[in-house]
Amino acid sequence: MIVGIGLDLVKIDRIRAIAERWQTRFLDRLYTEAERRYCLARPEPYASFAGRFAAKEAVLKALGTGWTNGISWHDIQVLNDRAGRPRATVSGRVKTLMNRAGVTTIHVSLSHDTDYAVAEVVLTKES
Repeated sequence: MIVGIGLDLVKIDRIRAIAERWQTRFLDRLYTEAERRYCLARPEPYASFAGRFAAKEAVLKALGTGWTNGISWHDIQVLNDRAGRPRATVSGRVKTLMNRAGVTTIHVSLSHDTDYAVAEVVLTKES
């Protein structure tokens, strides 16, 4: 059963400009160490960072909360599994809210082109 659907679109150059201006301060605040390692190892790191930014936003849109109630950027981590599929894991306040909503699975789809990264998230629970 679907609990919520979230979609977010991010301009890659926006993430690039903020990261270049604030450097590690920005990246450390928004991304876990594992996310930073993954993105920086990619041929287009800013596209990867933008996709993960969009995914974190989409998770909260699907949950219907936004960035309130003590939610941290690190409460949502988006990494790829061995097959290359993006997977979101949650902790902290986001995990508490997901448990309260009965969410059992987080489905994530990411894509990007030259200018934009997009993420769609579907939260489901057992019926």
